[in-house]
Amino acid sequence: MSQTDQSLIQSQLGRYRWPGLIVAGVGLVISIGGAFLNVEQFWQSYLLAFLFWLEIGLGCLAIAMLHHLVGGRWSFLIRRFMEAGASTLPLMALLFIPLLFGLPSLYRWLDAETVANSDLLQQKSAYLNLPFFIARSVFYFAVWIGLAYLLQRWSTAQDQTGNPALAIRLRRLSSIGLILYILTATFAAYDWMMSLEPEWFSSIYGLLFIAGQILAALALAVIGLRYLSTREAGRQKIAGADWANYFNDLGNFLLGFVMIWAYFSFSQYLIIWSANLPEEAIWYYHRSQGGWQWVGMFLIAFHFALPFFLLLSRLIKRRARLLTGLAILIFLIRIVDLYWLVVPALHPDGIHFHWLAVILFITLGGAWAAVFFQGLASRPLLSLSDPQMRELVHDSSEEFAAP
Repeated sequence: MSQTDQSLIQSQLGRYRWPGLIVAGVGLVISIGGAFLNVEQFWQSYLLAFLFWLEIGLGCLAIAMLHHLVGGRWSFLIRRFMEAGASTLPLMALLFIPLLFGLPSLYRWLDAETVANSDLLQQKSAYLNLPFFIARSVFYFAVWIGLAYLLQRWSTAQDQTGNPALAIRLRRLSSIGLILYILTATFAAYDWMMSLEPEWFSSIYGLLFIAGQILAALALAVIGLRYLSTREAGRQKIAGADWANYFNDLGNFLLGFVMIWAYFSFSQYLIIWSANLPEEAIWYYHRSQGGWQWVGMFLIAFHFALPFFLLLSRLIKRRARLLTGLAILIFLIRIVDLYWLVVPALHPDGIHFHWLAVILFITLGGAWAAVFFQGLASRPLLSLSDPQMRELVHDSSEEFAAP
């Protein structure tokens, strides 16, 4: 493929951002109207949508760093999609700012009367207070955006110069960055999700959120690989490319993290069930009545059982269309999982759904997609200077270098 053809693909990807911007703009107008009708519901729906789109960006950041740390052909082909996903984190930091105005509607530990009537919340007040909460949030985003920025900057420099020292620099950054990612994502889950029920606590809760992030990002990676496999740049210029093997690798990772998510979920339940302490069991009590129990059963069936058994099949993992369909299912089920984690804390008496949740999900998703496609369009879909390129790309691969 010529440079002109590669530029055409980048131009097409760039045009995808306009529908996202239009959707975000229309959704914003409707959402503002909904906020005037029910401001408390607006903030609840906003938090849910924010957490979903944030988790995809964080999962992409983690997989991008994993690629630089351990390498592998499976990750080389999805590298640009993961970097583009991580590039949405500054947008998510910007979208976090409006959420600060809704904190009193979401978190009971900000109510002085509630804290005064709870000895446990008084003991946690050194951690659960507004100034420290905001300071921690700023720190989380500073770490995530800093890591994403350095990955993007050095990755671009690697494309431009081909300097092998940059691969070492990216690997060293990723080794430290993955540790920082796990710590910050864990405490962010504690702050933004677990503290919705401040009397309850679980040490595994952050890992459960991280497993969901990786699952969402892997689902996006499968969709991205499907797109790449249909482009001439991918089909013709990767020497001897066995796309079935690449999809099989991503399918194995999906299977692994479906099992990890299920393991964390069951481990948390088993430990709390065996301890049978009221302050711990209350979390599951809220999710086992009023219809919430059916949401939990739905997650067992479609977040674990169905993907698990389907991904055991080598045939499904090696068929791009089948695996992509399953990835889309997992992507959507992640919304239901976050819904089950967040909303019962705010509506423990029974299952609750509001149209604002759909509108805000689409609104924030439109903005996220616009930034994502802009990031994809800014560089070639394949990094020609990546060390893995020597194994994957034909000798004539310089034909589709970045113009």
